[in-house]
Amino acid sequence: MSISMHGASVGVFTRVLNNLDHILGKAESWVAERKIDPNAILNSRLAPDMFTFTRQVQIATDMAKGTAARLAGIDPPRMEDNETSFAELRARVQNVLAYLATLDAAQFEGSETRAITLKLGPPGAQREVHFQGLDYLLGFGTPNVYFHYSMIYALLRHNGLAVGKTDFIG
Repeated sequence: MSISMHGASVGVFTRVLNNLDHILGKAESWVAERKIDPNAILNSRLAPDMFTFTRQVQIATDMAKGTAARLAGIDPPRMEDNETSFAELRARVQNVLAYLATLDAAQFEGSETRAITLKLGPPGAQREVHFQGLDYLLGFGTPNVYFHYSMIYALLRHNGLAVGKTDFIG
């Protein structure tokens, strides 16, 4: 039995991002109903050295679109990372979902062994990391999407939003 690289990337990321949009919608309503300053959530973090809630959403969406694009053999589109509201974060998620929908399964043919090189780290201290497609998907792209998605969920739960496993999984 074989697995579709398109299904294992675009299919999985589409589900995660739809669930993320649902959770962001719940958070947006919850903040408005309780008259909470949205920035209290958007700038929240669990530890002083971790990325904020907003940055977690940006990275989760970047990882989804970047992983899928690289597996399809194309450069991922750039986004400005300038969102400052739940509505803007939800629009970002919808933009990435729309982008993923443009990727055709045929673009992923042979991507299991496609060479992928990333430059990681801050400017001036970047290092190159080399992958083959399947290892990139399973060992880097997908874990990163889920890591940042999990942080979003954890931050919302930590701040009091009633979300559960069915919200996370869909």
